[in-house]
Amino acid sequence: MNVPQLPLRPNIAEMQGYVPGFQPPDAHTWIKLNTNENPYPPSPAVAAAIAGELGGEGENLRLYPDAGSTRARAAAAEVYGYPPEWVIMANGSDELLNNLIRAFADPGDEVAFVEPSYSYYSTLVEIQGARACRFHLNQDFDLVDFPVSYAGKIFFLTSPNAPLGFSFSRETIADLAACCRGILVVDEAYADFASTSAMDMVHDFPNLVVTRTFSKSYALAGMRLGLAVAHPQVVAALDKIRDHYHLDRLALVAAEAALQDQAYLHQRVEQIRATRERFSAALSKGGYTVIPSQANFVFASPPDGDGERIYNLLKEHKILVRYFTRPNLCHGVRISIGTAAQMDAVLRVLGV
Repeated sequence: MNVPQLPLRPNIAEMQGYVPGFQPPDAHTWIKLNTNENPYPPSPAVAAAIAGELGGEGENLRLYPDAGSTRARAAAAEVYGYPPEWVIMANGSDELLNNLIRAFADPGDEVAFVEPSYSYYSTLVEIQGARACRFHLNQDFDLVDFPVSYAGKIFFLTSPNAPLGFSFSRETIADLAACCRGILVVDEAYADFASTSAMDMVHDFPNLVVTRTFSKSYALAGMRLGLAVAHPQVVAALDKIRDHYHLDRLALVAAEAALQDQAYLHQRVEQIRATRERFSAALSKGGYTVIPSQANFVFASPPDGDGERIYNLLKEHKILVRYFTRPNLCHGVRISIGTAAQMDAVLRVLGV
């Protein structure tokens, strides 16, 4: 059988594609700590809002959603202290990362990010046909050799960093925004678990974009929701290139309800933080090297520096964590913070 030669762009034909964390088909039989999902349900207001939107027979589902995400955008603006025209909603923060590259980087332009950080940046750069530039970290988690004036079109900075968990200081972010001649994107997927954020700094730097996801702290990974705060010119550009009905009716009411229940958010965040600190202390006492985390996960290395051994040991007991084969990460594993009982199960298997 002859296989037809499809007119794929060469970079698409050659690229590997992003590989997400393993999602077992029988997830309910595992302790699943490999994709940084929230172990607790979302605010009860979310389920109530979705039920209300569905109505008796789902009548509203025959109608298109609000293309401008007006109510959800207004709710986010209220939470973060910006006018609605400074906010854009998204189908997960990944949509924003993709559209930022589409909006600001031509094929061949340079787009930078930190190594290690979210590996999807590299995939998005490849899709666009841009050039990836990686900036590395020293032992103190400071950027190495970042230029006084960076001419690349976009620099993605994950803070708190994934998979390591530390946060960049506000002073560092301000310095980077001043150094970047293009756009600085601070990806704050885990910022609700951290003690610092760059969200209020968008006022001061026209080239600063802060992205957030609802997948972690709001426990809405299944709804695919995200947002960004940026100067109105940036938001207007992103509005031009997004899909016109990119959020469905259920996602929109879920986002609005979640944003309006900040008390529930803070309660669950504090619960996860407390579990994180207790779990980190137990690992450290057991001889593990644990990077102080500002996220809903920890990166921990066993005394023998064999992260793959720990991954396989836990997997044998139906506990999933994330192992990275890259040389700068293979000495440890990333462990999402689950319930107190789930973390106790991890500690029992590890014998600490």
